[in-house]
Amino acid sequence: MHAIILSAGRGSRLLPLTTDMPKCLLPIGLTTVLGMQLDTLFKYGVEKVTVVTGFNAHLVETEINSRQTGPKIKTLFNPFYQVADNLASCWMARKAMKNEFLLINGDTLFSPALLEKVLTAPPTNISVTIDQKDQYDGDDMKVTLNGTKLTAIGKTLLPQQTDGESIGMLRFMGEGPAIFREQLKHLMRHEDGTKSWFLSAIHGLASSGIEIDTINIKGSTWSELDTPEDYEVCRVLFGNSDMARKRFAVI
Repeated sequence: MHAIILSAGRGSRLLPLTTDMPKCLLPIGLTTVLGMQLDTLFKYGVEKVTVVTGFNAHLVETEINSRQTGPKIKTLFNPFYQVADNLASCWMARKAMKNEFLLINGDTLFSPALLEKVLTAPPTNISVTIDQKDQYDGDDMKVTLNGTKLTAIGKTLLPQQTDGESIGMLRFMGEGPAIFREQLKHLMRHEDGTKSWFLSAIHGLASSGIEIDTINIKGSTWSELDTPEDYEVCRVLFGNSDMARKRFAVI
């Protein structure tokens, strides 16, 4: 299994933590956000990873080059990271999407048990990993379900349309990679393509009748990292350290 990690963004909502440091390099435990993702992927047999970089890409490359063990890692620079959303990062990585792969947000932290659940779920063309909770806010990437099939995804879904949220991890198998690449090509031909989230491609596929499955990981440990409050949660869930505390102390 190949993993593609979208780590081009700066993380402006985490300023001043991310004044110079991409948020994927913020300390978590004894490593970084990216380091923890790579370690977990390697533990469960993912041997090849493509990391899409952007803001201060040289720092991400230095982090990767310093690793002694782990998967084979390739970086791809997204020169449009300042003016485009993560659909453009997917477009940059489209040539790495020829075989089965995981697509992971660079700000999603996940436990080994969660990853194992995703990797061992029944094979389907496209699977969106979801969680469920009692309430959802405006930042949640909400999903509408018909049984276990996804019929809509987006931040603006109404409460009565919301059955869960995407955690930022998708799995593509079988015909899924080709379907997704074609949808990327379609969206990037439109004027607002560079301003779109990659999950808008999934919404478009579901709306056109393409079957999108879900993997429900309710009860598993994960967190996204968008705000200083999120960073506190990540440090509690995935490990604190002097390195992390010093970085966090600048707030």
